[in-house]
Amino acid sequence: MPKDTLQIGQAVPPRRIARKSAASPKASISDEIVRQVMKQISSGNLQPGQRLPSERELCKQFQAGRSSLREALRCLSIMGVLTARVGEGTSVAVDGNKFLGTVMEWRVITGRYDLRNLMEVRLALEGVAAASAAERASPEEIAEMEDLVLRMRDSLRDAKRFSALDLDFHLRIARASRNQVLLDMLTLVRSQLAQTVATVLKLKNAIPLSLKEHEALVKAVRRRNPEAARRAMQAHLTAAIRRFDSTQEKIHTV
Repeated sequence: MPKDTLQIGQAVPPRRIARKSAASPKASISDEIVRQVMKQISSGNLQPGQRLPSERELCKQFQAGRSSLREALRCLSIMGVLTARVGEGTSVAVDGNKFLGTVMEWRVITGRYDLRNLMEVRLALEGVAAASAAERASPEEIAEMEDLVLRMRDSLRDAKRFSALDLDFHLRIARASRNQVLLDMLTLVRSQLAQTVATVLKLKNAIPLSLKEHEALVKAVRRRNPEAARRAMQAHLTAAIRRFDSTQEKIHTV
């Protein structure tokens, strides 16, 4: 067996999965396999990048059928917990962003996270990101930000393109902050950020006003003024929250 293949049962042997007399016993068995694999990952018995044993060995360890095992592994792969490659087997994902992003997106879809609350979180996070970018961004990164703003100016009549450039600009700021945790958090909610940006840009004059706010922000970064960059970002996002509130008021009054 290859060195990077971990025996799931080495540290904490998986218990026998009892077959339940529910309407769908296979689903219950698959759910239990998912739970046990997640437990092995959280306990450190399965490490990122390590391959799982063969299907035959896993069936033996879990004392479960092949179909139940495959269903569980397929579920974990869709979630982004596992990575399956033809000829290489199944391994624990090295990057957990897909899993976290899936959870975050589902919580937003089901209403667990309000979009306005996410915008308020952005207000705190991206203020820090802008200040850090003013201190740490390379000349090349600042030039890229300025280019994005120019392209935004050329897209004033194209809300969809402007929205995409807007989102890209904010991720560039986060990347230039050199704060990987902050970048990861914004990347996780990227689809939700896109949704809020698209929503607020529907308002009259929102696009030209947003452009001016981005221009003020990139000027502060260019001047290497962290406090000015922080204020510019917070002013922009505060205005975006007001616009978002306005769109919601219109929806409720219709």
